Amino acid sequence: MGIEQNRDRVVARIRQSFKQSGIDLAALTASQEDRLVNTIADNMLLEFDSMLDEVVPKQGETQKAVSGDDDTQDRHEEQVLWEGRPLLSISERYVLTSDRIRLFRGLLSRQVENVELVRLQDVDYHQGVTERLLNIGDIQLHSADASDPVVVLSNVKDPETVNALIRRAWLDARKRYGVVFREEM
Repeated sequence: MGIEQNRDRVVARIRQSFKQSGIDLAALTASQEDRLVNTIADNMLLEFDSMLDEVVPKQGETQKAVSGDDDTQDRHEEQVLWEGRPLLSISERYVLTSDRIRLFRGLLSRQVENVELVRLQDVDYHQGVTERLLNIGDIQLHSADASDPVVVLSNVKDPETVNALIRRAWLDARKRYGVVFREEM
């Protein structure tokens, strides 16, 4: 179920709660009542999401990655640059490192997908109206991976900042590995 459907359910529940409580909202205009209910719904969703932050385990570990294939190997520590998860999700988590983007899915079983930064070709993000109100959005990663060329990070908090972090890490990884981008005309 998407964020819009979840938000609609919360709005409906708030309206139902007002009716059941016997609170008279007749003093408010229809637009004031809508604004009140929508503000309560948005803040409830954000509060529930922050509660989930306490439940979902963090993994801010530095991982060792080794490049090269002989005794003169260059050692490069893979640094965690950002960790996040979709709004209201406990079964999905995203980790941006200095070398890749890792997508962890599943609660009991686990599926891990890696998108190497040097294989990225483009990074975009999209926000709908409700997503803009909640400051979340979807980030699309276009890569040179033939099996899964487009990966979407859904309902990411502060997508503009995360998009900029990914772009910066992408450019740093390309520079570190000496990857040059060429356009065909």
